[in-house]
Amino acid sequence: MSPTPDEAALPLSAQPESAPELIYLDNGATSFPKPEEVYRFMDAFYRRCGVNPGRSGYDLCLESGDLVEETRRLLCDFFGGRHPERLVFAANATDALNLAIFGLLAPGDHVVTTHLEHNSSLRPLWQLQQRGVRVDWIDFDEHGTIDPDEAIARIRPETRAVVINHASNVLGTVQPVRPIGARCRELGIPLVLDVSQTAGAMPLDIEDLGAGVVCFTGHKSLQGPMGIGGMYVHESVELRRTRAGGTGVRSAQREHLEEYPYRMEYGTPNLPGIAGLNAGVKWVLKQGVADIQRREMELWTRLRDGLRAIEGVVLYCADDIAGRERISVLAFNVEGLEAADVGTMLDVDHGIACRTGLHCAPMVHEHLGTDRIHGSVRFGIGPLNTRDEIDKAVRAVGGIAAMARDR
Repeated sequence: MSPTPDEAALPLSAQPESAPELIYLDNGATSFPKPEEVYRFMDAFYRRCGVNPGRSGYDLCLESGDLVEETRRLLCDFFGGRHPERLVFAANATDALNLAIFGLLAPGDHVVTTHLEHNSSLRPLWQLQQRGVRVDWIDFDEHGTIDPDEAIARIRPETRAVVINHASNVLGTVQPVRPIGARCRELGIPLVLDVSQTAGAMPLDIEDLGAGVVCFTGHKSLQGPMGIGGMYVHESVELRRTRAGGTGVRSAQREHLEEYPYRMEYGTPNLPGIAGLNAGVKWVLKQGVADIQRREMELWTRLRDGLRAIEGVVLYCADDIAGRERISVLAFNVEGLEAADVGTMLDVDHGIACRTGLHCAPMVHEHLGTDRIHGSVRFGIGPLNTRDEIDKAVRAVGGIAAMARDR
């Protein structure tokens, strides 16, 4: 039964008790719900101290600035960085990737990338390709991973960057970037890593990975709100400024500032977002990233095994995971049904939220052949999901697959 207009306007917590309880399995897009600590801290901080940081000398302004710098240090440590000023805030990972990609590449340059990229990298690279940047695209194998030796072999004298999605947002496969990063460090070529899916879902260290730039978003496994993200720029990397504007520092200077973080930050920061990200990262650290990864992968294995046993369900790059790193998203289809229709049935009939379609990663689906059937269904497991929810999701898909077979 549909809610009345008055009921529809209520917050979810105030909806009638007859509404089915939501099983949220779209954490690959946005983690939800957030830990209660995130909601409380965002609300309390913004009510007490919601002013522009760094622009004046009164106490509230200074307190806002202190939060920004504390969060900068917190994230620098989180990514294994050594220079907090090189932790740059941006609107999201797409914004950060644009700053990094356009800050590194110019016509005549060469870049190595993969078919596993999200549109946050694909579209900037495509745009640059039309302007004269030469782009080498590396395909992935049946396990959903690239060959690091092939990536290294594609590097040329004119290569100015290697851009890789650390974990596929469709397949959940983590790319073996360490040998690529080591070679890039030797050659002085920045490895730009999109860690949107892995930051907060598995341990990360910029030195261990050999990355030159890590671009992240706050609203996924870092448990922060939407509209905040950024990047850590290794001290061996310099990015060209592609924007200019206010910083609140040395306002009489006509040129935009050269030093980090102001070099890559522009205008008023998203203070509520930074506050939420601060609380989210602290929650992740308190839980332990490795423990979060272990629990999520236990649920993922339970989900994979359950779906694999259902006749008519096709899984993608989820069979052989021995010795392979991955995160807890799982893509599948039900034979005879469009992915969008499966998603609608899961939502309407079973109260399960998931993602369907091309997942902003068209080259992945072109490789799989799922572009011809409008993509796939994707479940994304988060730290607040339970075994009972996974079992209900498996039963729901089983019922949908049985219905498709009986047609």
